[in-house]
Amino acid sequence: MTVTRPAVRPFRPEDAGAVTAIRRAAEPYLVTTVEALLWKVASSPASQRLRLLVAEAPGGTLLGCADTGLVAGSARRGEGFLHAAVPPDHRGRGVGAALVTAGEARLAEIGAVRAHAWVRDEPRARAFAERRGYARRRAARFLGLDLVRAALPPLPAPLPPGVTLRTAADFGEDLRPLYEADLECSADEPGGAGAGAMPYEDWLRLNWRRPDFDPALTSVALSGDEVAAYSVAQTDGRERYWSGMTGTRRAFRGRGLARLAKLDSLLRARAAGFRHAFTGNDATNAPMLAVNRGFGYTPAAGQWRCVKVLSG
Repeated sequence: MTVTRPAVRPFRPEDAGAVTAIRRAAEPYLVTTVEALLWKVASSPASQRLRLLVAEAPGGTLLGCADTGLVAGSARRGEGFLHAAVPPDHRGRGVGAALVTAGEARLAEIGAVRAHAWVRDEPRARAFAERRGYARRRAARFLGLDLVRAALPPLPAPLPPGVTLRTAADFGEDLRPLYEADLECSADEPGGAGAGAMPYEDWLRLNWRRPDFDPALTSVALSGDEVAAYSVAQTDGRERYWSGMTGTRRAFRGRGLARLAKLDSLLRARAAGFRHAFTGNDATNAPMLAVNRGFGYTPAAGQWRCVKVLSG
């Protein structure tokens, strides 16, 4: 029997619903919305050179998708990303191979020398990546929490001396204190692809102006007037909540403030009616994995960050 390889073409806005469904089926532990997808396509900084690709069957059905571009804020030149997603019922039909081939060609066109890709921690997916020259570098763990049933503790009363809790919404239009904290924490985050100093406007566009970002659920722990720790919240506006970056600035570490900020965010999310919480951590990030286990998170999936050298 002859298997026809799907055609790969650039994403079009009318594909947004189908691509969102593909992402949800392939990665159900992530929060994915049509609005966030269209925002990403329209608002990514020019330096990222973002392009989405879709794999299309002869009849027009979309079978998979991929994001390609350059890593924003990377301290190293030529760091590209290639994130392909194929739902379980379309795997084993050449969809992933077609997307990866087209994605690598596109990365070469824009000057990428390495491709960073996330690969499911499953034997078939690992073998697929290895056959195509991708070497495993770091493992990530995705965790889920039933917010309705979770036995979350109350906030401590009183809070630690000098500490107050706020939300990102309390900062109004001036998010520079959060920007400075995020740059510092992201530079120390395990598993980054060469973190660099991202310009403030790019940081706003990529992280804090996205439609799934929820400033009222993003908690910030202040020590005096300084941002000490924070936990970013993204939601689908219905029932799913995702913990983005949770971090503590270097001067305030060892005091449990990241846990405090994340607990505050989770309690706010539950009070707002969200039912399912998800998060992800580098497998070596023992402190945050311990915090999440303490809240009752359980394993949902695993991935590997893999890297392929495209050119010298």
